[in-house]
Amino acid sequence: MGKINMGRVILGGLLAGVVINIAEFVLNGIVLRKDWDDAMRSLNKPAIGGQAIAVFVGLGFLTGIVLVWVYAAIRPRFGPGPKTALYAGLLVWVLTSLFSVIGQSPAGIFPARLMLIGLVWGLIETPIASVAGAWLYKEDA
Repeated sequence: MGKINMGRVILGGLLAGVVINIAEFVLNGIVLRKDWDDAMRSLNKPAIGGQAIAVFVGLGFLTGIVLVWVYAAIRPRFGPGPKTALYAGLLVWVLTSLFSVIGQSPAGIFPARLMLIGLVWGLIETPIASVAGAWLYKEDA
């Protein structure tokens, strides 16, 4: 079993992060912008602004790197390719999105509709980002 090529993990992770950040901008910055503004207003909080967006973008890139690292880690067992990348994407989606929504839902802080839309969006976005990032991953240094 070879060592994980961290340079390629970061390179592929950055590509996966670009996919995640574009998808998140489309969903939350365009499609659901008013809904998020309304949700924040109902909490007596300001609309989501630049500082929060910077954190979200950073998390998008970090998630992309984690996606490709998981792909690289499971690749020896499942083999290289898109099917393994989909497995990695689904695992990361479960650990980041599904568990997060399940954990936050009982508090009722955000509308269930917004949480569900984000959850389903992530189920599509995360595996696609994983496949994109895995495309750049190679074992060779």
